[in-house]
Amino acid sequence: MTESTDTSPAPVSTDPTPSNTVGHQIDAGNARWSFGGNVADSFESHIERSVPGYREGHELVAQLSDFFVSNNSLVYEIGASTGALTRRLAEWNDGKNARFVGIEVEADMVAAARRLSEGIESVDFIEEDALTAELAPADMIVSYYTMQFVRPALRQQLYDKIYESLNWGGAFVMFEKVRAPDARFQDMMSALYSDFKLSEGFDPSEIVAKTRSLKGVLEPFSTNGNIDMLERAGFVDHMTVFKHICFEGFLAIK
Repeated sequence: MTESTDTSPAPVSTDPTPSNTVGHQIDAGNARWSFGGNVADSFESHIERSVPGYREGHELVAQLSDFFVSNNSLVYEIGASTGALTRRLAEWNDGKNARFVGIEVEADMVAAARRLSEGIESVDFIEEDALTAELAPADMIVSYYTMQFVRPALRQQLYDKIYESLNWGGAFVMFEKVRAPDARFQDMMSALYSDFKLSEGFDPSEIVAKTRSLKGVLEPFSTNGNIDMLERAGFVDHMTVFKHICFEGFLAIK
């Protein structure tokens, strides 16, 4: 009896279809990322590990609200998803006769937000596109990683609407993923962000799948691009209040 001398290579999969799994049991096809469907079930777990300083940003927004939210204030969150930040703002300002309204276009997200906020009388959620929703005069409006998903052709329209809806002295707090100022810096930021996601336990295939799913859906602007839109809307006073790799928080005051 002799040993096998078969040295042929192991079979290689010829399936050309890459995985659509982006982590946390979320599937998203090429250029088809959506916040609908079952995304709401694991959204908070997924986003906490996808965005550096996600929860810390919530706390910063809550702390900033001290300067703008008073009795009878109205606060909006645009793109509220499951309502975590809207609830945090309500909890932080407990005792003030203020209202906190989350605007969210995805029905499944709104259902989750309402369920998770049950019993908090100062919180409400509206299922509507922020571009068409009627906004009452507000002392604070928050957009937490939302503007980047608004079509660029319509984005200035939403900036303008936010500015017009704020009371004089009111605040617009906006957190966004931002592009670097040139290709060299963009390569560095992209590499660092991939390293961050790997350190959070994402599989390389999940990182690639998420990147593919966001093509044409997530359209971040540079820091200067965001500032230009703020200024065209009418904001004169603005500053950066948070920055980590390619993620930035802005505070603009009317």
